[in-house]
Amino acid sequence: MCTVCGCSEGEVTVEGQQHRTDEHPDAHSHSHAHCADHHADNENLQVKGDNMHFGKGPARAHVAGLSQSRMVQIEQDILGKNTLYAEHNRKHFAQHSLFVLNLVSSPGSGKTTLLTETITRIKAKYRVAVIEGDQQTAHDADRIRETGVQAIQVNTGKGCHLDAHMVGHAMENFTDIQGGLLFIENVGNLVCPAAFDLGEASKVVILSVTEGEDKPLKYPDMFHASDLMILNKIDLLPYLDFDVARCIDYAKQVNPNIKVLQLSARSGEGMQAWIEWLDEHRRAIIQQRIDTLQHEVEQVRALL
Repeated sequence: MCTVCGCSEGEVTVEGQQHRTDEHPDAHSHSHAHCADHHADNENLQVKGDNMHFGKGPARAHVAGLSQSRMVQIEQDILGKNTLYAEHNRKHFAQHSLFVLNLVSSPGSGKTTLLTETITRIKAKYRVAVIEGDQQTAHDADRIRETGVQAIQVNTGKGCHLDAHMVGHAMENFTDIQGGLLFIENVGNLVCPAAFDLGEASKVVILSVTEGEDKPLKYPDMFHASDLMILNKIDLLPYLDFDVARCIDYAKQVNPNIKVLQLSARSGEGMQAWIEWLDEHRRAIIQQRIDTLQHEVEQVRALL
């Protein structure tokens, strides 16, 4: 994770409103520690032949140069603060019956194209909104707006991921999306976004067949944290040396419960299964809200 990358430095922009990450008195954002001497602590180093391992194994990575106790403290400070805002977001989403997905991937996986094609197919059925995360520009948000739905751009500056605080700020800009579907398109990065809960119902990791089938093993945290893997750009399979079965097997090794959908946003192949998955899970969110309201009504009736 990014506890030593310094990604909280600089400025974050939410739809033209710029602020430093340390401006808020309630300290929504996270700070990052820097290691001055990479030789200071080799506690986490394991050497096996010509391979050096500074991590703690799949989904338990630690950063080189920091003692385990210091690393744990930094992670607790950063993620603990983020979790508070994520829970606030989750309550807000539930109160407004919003089905929220956190879309994560490496750059170039086809997230935005998948989003535009998805929105075109579902926007007549229910409200859709998008939070776009990038380091700079509003190019992707502009593409989303061309579909006719609301999109809020969050530029993270030097940041390598969205956090719950940023998402909370972005939510202040939406109007009339109750009962709808909110997509959060995270910054293209298969590392840091895995650790940051945004309050979403699910993380959806998008892997293009133009990448490598071993991505789930190389970036296990992301695939372990995701409920669904979308294998995108399958229309290009005839032109590539990509082993689909092996890729799915690798993903299952990291996360036995991960669901996998294969599709092409360009050709439309497999898109219907994705739309059905969205419909099913959105209905579940609405039903949860109904159940909660019924329970609250019963509690009030008990007071009569």
